[in-house]
Amino acid sequence: MEFLRQRIGIDLGTANTLVFVPGKGVVTSEPSVVAVSTAQNEVLAVGDEAKAMIGRTPEDITVFRPLKDGVIADFRITEAMLKYFITKVCGRLRFGRPDVMISIPAGITSTERRAVIDAAVKAGAKEVYIVKEPVLAAVGAGIPIHDAHGNMIIDIGGGTSEVAVISLGSIVVCHSARVGGDKFDSAIADYIKRKYSLAIGDRTAEEMKKAIGSALIQQTKEVYEVHGRDLMGGMPRTVSVHANEVTEALQDELREIIHAIKKVLRETPPELASDIMDKGMILSGGGALLRNLDQLIIQTIGVPCYPADDPLRCVVRGTGEILDNLDQYKRTVFSKK
Repeated sequence: MEFLRQRIGIDLGTANTLVFVPGKGVVTSEPSVVAVSTAQNEVLAVGDEAKAMIGRTPEDITVFRPLKDGVIADFRITEAMLKYFITKVCGRLRFGRPDVMISIPAGITSTERRAVIDAAVKAGAKEVYIVKEPVLAAVGAGIPIHDAHGNMIIDIGGGTSEVAVISLGSIVVCHSARVGGDKFDSAIADYIKRKYSLAIGDRTAEEMKKAIGSALIQQTKEVYEVHGRDLMGGMPRTVSVHANEVTEALQDELREIIHAIKKVLRETPPELASDIMDKGMILSGGGALLRNLDQLIIQTIGVPCYPADDPLRCVVRGTGEILDNLDQYKRTVFSKK
C-alpha cells in the first residue's frame, strides 16, 4: 500500500513555512511562529494566528520563532509546528503517515540534520527526505540542474543567504551567510532607534522594508510614516522616514551577501564560471523581493543576475518537482532516513 501514501513537501523557513502537495500545488503558507502558554506549557497558536500575537502578549504567553538562521533552535516547538502543518494538510483522520520532504540549509551540521529528521518523524511523518535549499531553489526556479553546465543560485531566506554553483545534479561550490530578511528588519529597527530615538518592532520594520526598501539609492521622494515609542519620553511618536534611509540601514547586510557571492565565484572552476557569465545568476527567496537587489549585484559583481519567477516559492516548488519525479532525482539529490 506504499504507493497510496501521501507525499508532502515542506519549505521549513526561518520566517515562513510553505507546504506543497503534488497535484494541488502550494496549499499553505504561514509564518514560522508558535505561541506557547508558559503556565500550562502548551501550544496555543501556530502560523498566522501566532504572528498576530507578536508584541501583544501578556506575561504568561510567549511567542517563539523555533528556527534561527535556518536551523532548529527549539526542538519541541519545531515538532509542534511541523505537526500543525502536517495535520492541516493531511487531516487528523489521515490514512497512514505521509512521506515528507523538507528543505535544509546547505551548511547544516549532521546534528542539525538529525534534529530536522527526528522532529518530522515525531510530528507524524513516515519517511523523511531532506534536500539542501539551494538545490530545491534551483529546481523550483526551472534550472536544469542535471546538465553538465554551471548554474548559480542565490537564495536569500529569512535567516540565511545561500549561494551555490550546481552542475550535474550536485552542489560544486557553496557558501552560507547568516544574513537574510530577519537581519534586514533588525537593521532597519536599529537605524530608526539610533537616528530618531524611536523604538519600533521587527514587524513594523518589515512593513517599511516592503513598502519603500531598496538595495540602491534612488531618485525618489518616497517616505513612510512610522509609529513607535519615543526612547526619551516613553510616549508614542510618529516620524517620516525617507526611502533612501532604509537603503542606508541595509548596507552592512547587503555587503555580507555580496561577499558570499564573491567567495563562491572565486572558488568556482573556470569552465563553470564561464557558464555563469553566459547564463547569469538566479535570485530566489523572500530577500530577492527587495527592490533593485539584482541591479546592486550586477553593478558590484559584473555578472548578469535575474530574479526567479515568484522567488518566495522557489524552494517549495522544488520539493513538488522532486516529489513528482522521485526516480529521476533519487541518486543525486536527497537522502532519506
